[in-house]
Amino acid sequence: MFVRRAFAACLMGALTLGVVSLAAQEKKAAPEKRAAAKQQPMDEKAMMEMMQKLATPGPGHKKLDVLVGAWQAKTTMWMDPAAPPAVSEGTSTHKWVLGGRFLEQSFDGTFMGKPFSGLGYTAYDNYKKKYISTWMDTLGTMIMITTGSFDPAGKVLTSTGKIDDFTTGKVATIREKMTIVSSNEILFEMWGPAPDGKDYRMMEIRYTRKK
Repeated sequence: MFVRRAFAACLMGALTLGVVSLAAQEKKAAPEKRAAAKQQPMDEKAMMEMMQKLATPGPGHKKLDVLVGAWQAKTTMWMDPAAPPAVSEGTSTHKWVLGGRFLEQSFDGTFMGKPFSGLGYTAYDNYKKKYISTWMDTLGTMIMITTGSFDPAGKVLTSTGKIDDFTTGKVATIREKMTIVSSNEILFEMWGPAPDGKDYRMMEIRYTRKK
């Protein structure tokens, strides 16, 4: 009897350990199974539906509608935080391109008494759920790229990016903030490293809608 009980106890223990071990293995393998399931390729119908969804302008694009139009721009730039700023005037035109998917900005003005032009594009990436902006101008040959998000109220777009600082040979981080003051006034601000490495406001552009 004792032997049977002992054998039964051992058998039950082995079964219990087996079940526990199997459950542990299944539990351990569950994330791997889920990951494998996620990695399964979409069928053609699902893929086309997803592509259509990601390619369709939505609420994220709608928040940029206020920028469309012609603007008068007043630029204030601090080359050195301790020195007086340089102030210049310009004009800027914003329009949707490629079916309302990208907002194009064309800027013309002056910088240090010389003609200055710039071209930028802003997009809301439906996949990343972020705003991606590019900027090119006649002061260089680089393309500056920034990524950001609006605040919950949809009034302030804050972005960050990297630029090559030719004065130091290092890569610098810049921060931008666009505030929608009203439908007729936009404030753009940029921060970057000063000569001592500390962050300071480098530039301010006040846009006033042309009547």
